[in-house]
Amino acid sequence: MSHLLRSLASTELFEPSAVPLSNSGQFSSYDNPSSIWPSFLVGQEAHPVRVLLVDDDIHIRQVIAQDLMADPRTLLVAQAGSLREGRKAVKMHEFDVLLVDLNLGDGDALELIDLLKSNRPSAQAVVISVMEDNSQMMRAFELGAMGYLSKNSWFGNYSQAVLQVANGGASISPNLARRLLQRFDFTHPPGSARQEPEEIGRLSLREREILRMVASGYTSTEVGSRLLISGMTVNTHLRNIYRKLQVRTRAQAVRFASLRGLF
Repeated sequence: MSHLLRSLASTELFEPSAVPLSNSGQFSSYDNPSSIWPSFLVGQEAHPVRVLLVDDDIHIRQVIAQDLMADPRTLLVAQAGSLREGRKAVKMHEFDVLLVDLNLGDGDALELIDLLKSNRPSAQAVVISVMEDNSQMMRAFELGAMGYLSKNSWFGNYSQAVLQVANGGASISPNLARRLLQRFDFTHPPGSARQEPEEIGRLSLREREILRMVASGYTSTEVGSRLLISGMTVNTHLRNIYRKLQVRTRAQAVRFASLRGLF
């Protein structure tokens, strides 16, 4: 369980970049600072990850927008400053990742995450918030959010978070991940007896193995590489897992299994 949440909080994979140095073979190189970006990852300069940003604080929005625009792997397609504008933007624009502040002045921003299911089912959501409320955080995950970033964290990097979730991972500010670790450690103290729920019993050994690896932050491609199967086969297993656990997203499946003692 600790490995799960530490992997969610990891921010070492993605570094902001500005100018490509080369684009040959299987890697692209960038400076400012120097980094290498494999060609198999989502977020290439020719096809950047498209982002919709919703935040009612214009100054914070400018900071986030600059971070996204400075990285050629991410493309800011639209901005909104309220829940009302956010609803319109979700329906109007094509995007891959929604960056949304939960504390919008005119309503509950969780509504926008829920709206993705019917309007942009392939899009991922990352929450950004000044407040670190446990109930809000868990509710966002239940609705399908794949990241939760604190605006007060020195470890925040918005383009990193976008790239991480677009490539099948998750992103949580380290201080929030620590609080989740403490929460789960308290819920399941060492040596406590656990009974295997009926839902978990329906999963095959292979499905359990894949779910554990997904919970550890591996993408479908990485899981397939380690298990010597194709990413398509991994996704087929994941669909079976979703059906058996009656969930819709990776985050929901991981949370369901962890709360019921699989990890």
